[in-house]
Amino acid sequence: MTHALPPRLTALLLAGLVSLHPGTLPAQTDPAPDAQQSAEPGDAGAYLAARSASSQGDFREGAHWFSRALESDPDNLGLLEGAILSYIGVGDFVKAGQSAARLTELEGRSIGASMALLVRDTQAENYEAILALPDSRKIGNLMDDLVRAWAEFGTGRMSEATAAFDAIARTDGLKAFGLYHKALALAAVGDFESADDILSGRAEGPLVVNRRGIIAHVQMLSQLEQFDDALALLDQSFGTEPEPEMIALRAQLSARTPLAFDVVRSAKDGIAEVFFTVAVALNGEAEDGYTLLYSRAALDLNPAHTDATLLSAGLLEQLGQSELAGETYALLPKDHPSFHSAEIGRTASLLAMDKKDEALAALKALTESHPALLIVHMAYGDALRRNEQFEQAAEAYDVAVGLVSEPTERHWGLFYSRAVAHERSDQWNKAEADFRKALELNPDQPQVLNYLGYSFVDRGENLEEALGMIERAVAARPDAGYIIDSLAWAYFRLGRYEDALPQMERASLLEPVDPVVTDHLGDVYWAVGRQLEARFQWRRALSFDPVEKDAIRIRRKLEIGLDAVLAEEGAPSLQAVANGN
Repeated sequence: MTHALPPRLTALLLAGLVSLHPGTLPAQTDPAPDAQQSAEPGDAGAYLAARSASSQGDFREGAHWFSRALESDPDNLGLLEGAILSYIGVGDFVKAGQSAARLTELEGRSIGASMALLVRDTQAENYEAILALPDSRKIGNLMDDLVRAWAEFGTGRMSEATAAFDAIARTDGLKAFGLYHKALALAAVGDFESADDILSGRAEGPLVVNRRGIIAHVQMLSQLEQFDDALALLDQSFGTEPEPEMIALRAQLSARTPLAFDVVRSAKDGIAEVFFTVAVALNGEAEDGYTLLYSRAALDLNPAHTDATLLSAGLLEQLGQSELAGETYALLPKDHPSFHSAEIGRTASLLAMDKKDEALAALKALTESHPALLIVHMAYGDALRRNEQFEQAAEAYDVAVGLVSEPTERHWGLFYSRAVAHERSDQWNKAEADFRKALELNPDQPQVLNYLGYSFVDRGENLEEALGMIERAVAARPDAGYIIDSLAWAYFRLGRYEDALPQMERASLLEPVDPVVTDHLGDVYWAVGRQLEARFQWRRALSFDPVEKDAIRIRRKLEIGLDAVLAEEGAPSLQAVANGN
């Protein structure tokens, strides 16, 4: 049982759902010919501000300015659609529903409006209205069919609901969706045995579910007093490392105490789960702004939906809406089992807003309140490293490493991160040991191969081994400019200047504004006798804001040339390196 959806399922889901793709604001509307839509909004300033917020994906500003523009032009379909999407972005489905109702009255159509009205009707538990939705309110085949099935459930017609779920399950490629929601509906009415038959695969074969589905299955097994099976499923799916939510579940299961089934308790919860199921399927496949519509709807219908909270916040973070992301992460209280995950996300938002001290203080407090969690110390170390506090970062990683009794492949990143912190704090022996440990755990990891290989090259050590490492990294990531730069630099340090040239030019094309790559390109040009081009590239490198140490060296190369700089540094000349001396 895995967390990801098979590619075919995802493709089918996208084909059935993404008929309109809002992404950024505002999305296109489909007004009727006689709809009243002003070509020139009355409040031009508000209109332009709304358009600007839309182009930047700024939901909060969009909500303010679209609302303001609508005051003078309340029947403008484009403004209404922009307002709906902005309101959903900030999580205000009341206002989104009001704008959606007006857009519908004007015979406009959009997925955003349909979703807002569906949330409104579900909140009111008006399931008969949902069952009678006109075609103009449809969202997508799978979404509509799952919602109808849960609406039947909400009216008390369980037979019709299960028949609707079965019909979805018989649709090519959608079996997992129909069966999963059928299992949730059966469990919601207390038929845990039938629900377990579905999720265990006994009824219809193996079923792929997400993290929330696994927890639902664990709850079902506990209700059937199959505590050992529930514990085994937890260990198989999430491992045995300590995590507050899993610790609490294991303690209750070990005590032979049934867990309450609370994943879905009502038709409203079921429809929230439909929105979340779709959001998970779309995540990474569709635009983040589109996926956010679904995760926000799930959260509005079920405010206790932890996974929808974390997904919504994460999507906002990816959309550059750091303040909204932080506010969404903060919805989880300190005593919530997933508080640490939300707090790590919130501190990432703080860092994105350049509130470094506040972020580091929050992470430090988290290491004190959750000292047994490896991920917490990793996050603290990562934040310190990002803030260039490398020695302190290494200390945080030390604590994390101490929590790992037997390192496995999935721990390679921990040793790699500590290696970087050691390398940047001039503790090379410790750094090399950690890099090699990371490679022992994951021998073909391109980041580790590249970093260690480049470090050897930069230090003039183990050059042949370094070249082999970097070549393996390039084979794994052939379009990564920074790795190709490492390969070219290895050739350069080995005196193979003609070999370095095409690789460095390619790296420059892939990383056109990177000061290090551009500086390296200048050095290679100088080495092959193209001195005018070398000086041009060094000037370009200076325009890309290199670190001061590099900038000083680049300016010196512009003054006296690379050969003279090498002589000043006591380094071998280019010719000596080429001759192997």
